[in-house]
Amino acid sequence: MLFSDRVCMNSTPQVSDSKPLALAPWETSMIEMFVRAANLVGLPRSIGEIYGLLFCASQPMTFDALQKRLGISRGSVSQGLKVLRQLGAVQLQYVAGDRKDHYVPELSMKRLVRGFIRDQFNPHIESGESRMAQVRELIDSESDAAIREHAMQRLSTLSNWQKRIRRLLPVVMAALGGAKFLEDIPSNDDVVI
Repeated sequence: MLFSDRVCMNSTPQVSDSKPLALAPWETSMIEMFVRAANLVGLPRSIGEIYGLLFCASQPMTFDALQKRLGISRGSVSQGLKVLRQLGAVQLQYVAGDRKDHYVPELSMKRLVRGFIRDQFNPHIESGESRMAQVRELIDSESDAAIREHAMQRLSTLSNWQKRIRRLLPVVMAALGGAKFLEDIPSNDDVVI
């Protein structure tokens, strides 16, 4: 069943854990954009749905409210919130008088990208060096000289790609954190990069 098939349309948002209200058309469309973004970076659809709903919400939301509004399983919400919290894309917010956890989205693009790079790219890049050393040992043990030479050329290409990625990531982070076009944006809590 498609995400848009799971919800009916209603313009009134829901924040409490009482009877769930359906999503407004603008919420459905906006959530779908986050679903596509999650898909683009290889994350499950439910992560895009959860972040998208939190992004649309005017108030912090509980686990139960997220589950009911999106019509997804408790397991999907649990796993999605875990991943989003690890990425720094969702935070807990204290709500006076309520013992349940309430979630809010991270709205800073810079922090979102940093979290994604830290948790998704860096571990692969770091483990890549040891993997390449293992591959080099396997290539060295290849008895056919022509195959060994071809494999070493491919390993060299892969090594160059890895070096370029290592150089590119700090540039991306610097652009997000220090580019002139970002300085013209007012720095209050409602405006984020």
